[in-house]
Amino acid sequence: MMLSKPTRIPRRSFFSQAGSGLGGIALSSLLARESLAEDSSTTPGLDTTLARVAPKAKSVIWFFMLGGTSHMESFDPKPELTKHAGKTIEESPWGDAVLKSPFYRKNVRDFAGTLRGLMPKLYPLQVGFRKRGESGIEVSDWWPHLGECVDDLSVVRSMWTTDNDHAAQLQFHTGRHIFDGFYPSIGSWVNYGLGTLNSNLPEFVVMGSAPGDCCGGTGAHDGSYLGPEFSGVRLNTDPNNPLAFGTPGSSVAVEERRGQLELLRQFSDETAKQYPDDAALRARIKSYELAFRMQMAVPEVVGLGGETQTTQQLYGMDQAHCGTVGRQSLIARRLVERGVRFVQIYDDGWDAHSKLKSNHTTRTKAVDQPIAGLLKDLKQRGLLDETLVVWGTEFGRTPGAERADGRDHHPYGFSIWMAGGGIKGGTVHGATDEIGFHAAENRHYVTDLHATVMHQLGLDPRTLEVPGHKRLDIDFGKPIDAIIA
Repeated sequence: MMLSKPTRIPRRSFFSQAGSGLGGIALSSLLARESLAEDSSTTPGLDTTLARVAPKAKSVIWFFMLGGTSHMESFDPKPELTKHAGKTIEESPWGDAVLKSPFYRKNVRDFAGTLRGLMPKLYPLQVGFRKRGESGIEVSDWWPHLGECVDDLSVVRSMWTTDNDHAAQLQFHTGRHIFDGFYPSIGSWVNYGLGTLNSNLPEFVVMGSAPGDCCGGTGAHDGSYLGPEFSGVRLNTDPNNPLAFGTPGSSVAVEERRGQLELLRQFSDETAKQYPDDAALRARIKSYELAFRMQMAVPEVVGLGGETQTTQQLYGMDQAHCGTVGRQSLIARRLVERGVRFVQIYDDGWDAHSKLKSNHTTRTKAVDQPIAGLLKDLKQRGLLDETLVVWGTEFGRTPGAERADGRDHHPYGFSIWMAGGGIKGGTVHGATDEIGFHAAENRHYVTDLHATVMHQLGLDPRTLEVPGHKRLDIDFGKPIDAIIA
């Protein structure tokens, strides 16, 4: 009997099949990294000439409050709301200034006939404020732990955006309204522009209650036309399964996996002998070795080995109401210690159309101590100078009441803050009007925040452009020079 000649399996198919179970996005990132490295002279993501300015930070930890945190009950106190509570905006002393502002309605984009109502009746502040730290910046009583760190914060009270629904979460991260489609997120651009400091870990990590498929969904941490290798890699805080599809399964022991990879290496060596001049093949073999190291490195980070009880308590991990965000925040510190460029942490549930007081009381208890603990921990370890911490939310809340005890979405003016990474601490920049309606002084569209992050990392965003994908001037933004040390 005559045997047929064996069919040669295409190299791509062989490695694709052999690498199943290593983690989709994480593995694609590794594969893309080595293939891009073959010609770094034409690859912006690996071109070190993109770092046009001296970097002041190495990594970013980006907290994002989904749903819209009230700026007036967090970092932008407006006593005039309480003084004139129950009056309409028009009846208040500020009616003309607010309603006749050139910014009113001008910047909001919405479906025809669906523009959200004004919510005209002023709603009083639901929490007290007091001055904190040597800088005397006013922070609400819902943020007592973060108030202790206020001298490290630069609060920007004059942000604005153009989406008054929850796709604003997409706009905050990409700079583009949902009507424009999907574009790369800020984390993806950082990943693309700087690459990795640690080949054992993803460059861009996402934790927390990430948005679903509606309202922009994963676009808030998506690589879009840059490719999935630049998207955020979702990380669970469970050390037994931290990376979805990133382990060979609980039934496969480490030594067994080593054996599998050794067998794959033997196959690879045989193939390499047939193609001795194939640099792409050699690079691809190395990428699978990196994938195995990622399987080992990620559980070690998430496992919190070596962290003292005192450190864990600093993050509030011993308390049920903030233990989840506390663990995420501590893992974020461990990730940037190990060279991860961008860590994005979502916290959901801030959409307080009613019962704002109970909603924001609960949500701030969940995040206040963990975020403050991170700042304190970074500072005492000497890491705050090289780590840029950003806190943001998709928009603010209306000065007027909704459903008697809530506030509606509000894109006209809201607050964010930054700390570390060469940012001037103990400062307030920009302002809204007397009732918190419009960003009135030193107005900043969301991409100004992006530009500031890029500047601190040593990147010039105007060099980050891909052929065939023209970026607009507003996409780049301008660094907020007033808060840069």
